[in-house]
Amino acid sequence: MSEYANIIEDITGNKVALINHIEFKGKRRINWKEVEGYLKEYIGKSYTIAETSEIIHIAKDFPDEYVGSKDTASLKGMLAKAKANAVQAIPQIIQIATRPVFADNYEKKHMHDAKYGWFRYDSRFALPVCDESGNIERYNIFRGRILIRCAEDGKKYLYDILRIKKETSTPLEH
Repeated sequence: MSEYANIIEDITGNKVALINHIEFKGKRRINWKEVEGYLKEYIGKSYTIAETSEIIHIAKDFPDEYVGSKDTASLKGMLAKAKANAVQAIPQIIQIATRPVFADNYEKKHMHDAKYGWFRYDSRFALPVCDESGNIERYNIFRGRILIRCAEDGKKYLYDILRIKKETSTPLEH
């Protein structure tokens, strides 16, 4: 877990969680049950956002929400593969999160678990692109919105990573 990820800066000085291994390789379909199993290893752990010093906890509902959300269901191809492989860098993705935006909770289904609203942060991660021999040629950079729920117990919990998109900037060279 997280042994394949570290934090680097791109040429503009922005932080990126660099993932050096593709764990979930499905050409056509991602095995989301395997992804969920991987995420269960994070339950009970906490990570700090460097920019705000906020402590983000991982609760038992996170794996199921991550793999079973509407956002995940809508992802296809490269973006589904990116979300699946982002799980290897959850600690780093949280650590480099930036630009918090708060929103009140208006959905009845979250009145108990996100009673005090939501924070959304921006974060970035990079995945390797390999040649036919398996050698890394470059890295594609992806951006996502981290969704944090503010619970009744006063803690903040990672809920999902949404809106994963590939950046059109120059990819990181190996």
